[in-house]
Amino acid sequence: MTTFHQEKRILGAFYGQALGDAMGMPSELWPRQRVKQHFGWINSFLPGPKENSAACYFKRAEFTDDTSMALALADAILSHEGDIVAETIGANILRWADTFDAFNKNVLGPTSKIALNALKAGTPIAQLENNGLTNGAAMRISPLGCLLPARDLDAFIDAVALASSPTHKADVAIAGATVIAWAVSRAVSGAGWPVIRDELPAIARAAQEKRVTTFSASMAARLELALTVVAGGCGVESTMQKIYDLVGTGTSTIESVPAAIAMVELSGTDPNRCAVLCANLGGDTDTIGAMAVSICGALNGIDAIDSDLKAQLDDANQLDFTRYSAAFSRLRQQREGCHHDA
Repeated sequence: MTTFHQEKRILGAFYGQALGDAMGMPSELWPRQRVKQHFGWINSFLPGPKENSAACYFKRAEFTDDTSMALALADAILSHEGDIVAETIGANILRWADTFDAFNKNVLGPTSKIALNALKAGTPIAQLENNGLTNGAAMRISPLGCLLPARDLDAFIDAVALASSPTHKADVAIAGATVIAWAVSRAVSGAGWPVIRDELPAIARAAQEKRVTTFSASMAARLELALTVVAGGCGVESTMQKIYDLVGTGTSTIESVPAAIAMVELSGTDPNRCAVLCANLGGDTDTIGAMAVSICGALNGIDAIDSDLKAQLDDANQLDFTRYSAAFSRLRQQREGCHHDA
């Protein structure tokens, strides 16, 4: 894996995160039926409808808290030259929340809101319970997948847990975040989707069972269910309906992470198609899109992302993602040392 290819995959993951998030933003948290009634079919960036209490703050091609928090994590990693410092991650997320006035808008998930209020009050992260089941850890974790080589699973799970700890410490939240980060990391190192897909249930089980904190359905079993639904599907529309009905597309990690993995599979790992399909799925569309398309972007690299969509993202969000891809590629090389994952 050359540095050049690796950097393209990392850039693909960052843009994929933003693409899936921004495409799914207008329909976020609406039932599938309402998405169909209101939009028919979403196949381009749209502004958040005024009737959508979560999306109404966002203009066309703007990304939401999912990507803003992912960049807060990325900035924290960069400010410590690749080290994961939970306090800085928490402070960065809190700074974004205050700047965006997120506490007074319907954008923060319940787990994050409780945790961030406690952080605001000065509670140390180590003392926070953060045992919520929502997907706030998984939705922002893709930069960590760009940083960490997927070699030592135990250390990888620990790193995900540490990065998630300012808002999420529950076993199922850590398992979901580990699944997304592992998929991104393996993709960045050049592994193919069939190989990664087959690894994920075992990765999920290891992460969920490392420190059990909840009674939750098994992430490993849900991933297998999600992939079975896609494998047995006939046609995109009926398969998406089955994912919605059986796997679930809600804000809980146990639904949205398996749904995201199903969407990577259903889209054939095409980031542009995946973003469109996720936007039309119903439920937590922006988050499922952010997770799924970041994996597609890491698998296929920045060149696979439609240049027109990329230009619209750049224009709407005024960000230079190449700054991240260059720095993360350098930091990952340092972690890999003389080893190269294949």
